[in-house]
Amino acid sequence: MKINKYEDISQIEREAKKDYIDRHSAFVHCEANAVKGEKFKVKIMVGDEYKHPDDFDHYIQYVQLWNGEMMLAQANFSAGAMGNAPANLEVDFYIVPSKNMKLIAHAYCTKHGLWQSDEVAVEVV
Repeated sequence: MKINKYEDISQIEREAKKDYIDRHSAFVHCEANAVKGEKFKVKIMVGDEYKHPDDFDHYIQYVQLWNGEMMLAQANFSAGAMGNAPANLEVDFYIVPSKNMKLIAHAYCTKHGLWQSDEVAVEVV
């Protein structure tokens, strides 16, 4: 399966391409440091400036959180989970880290495939 990656939309000239890239891209939001053995919150958002559709044939089916090549968590969605209206899907995952992490999020669109976030490094002390 092809994995699509986020591009810096400020470097893109066509609005339609900015919209397409942004609304499908996953973004990892969390602190840069975590405490070993303590609960750590990681927010995944799909889309930043643009909202993704929530139609019966075009919606975000799942969001995954990865540490390198190890999947830590997954949240699944059905069509209509966002009220059948365009939205920026958000998921909060709580994990308990034991060592430094390189977090990546994946979001799967039923129409446009798999999208991967930029990597976010987290130091565990």
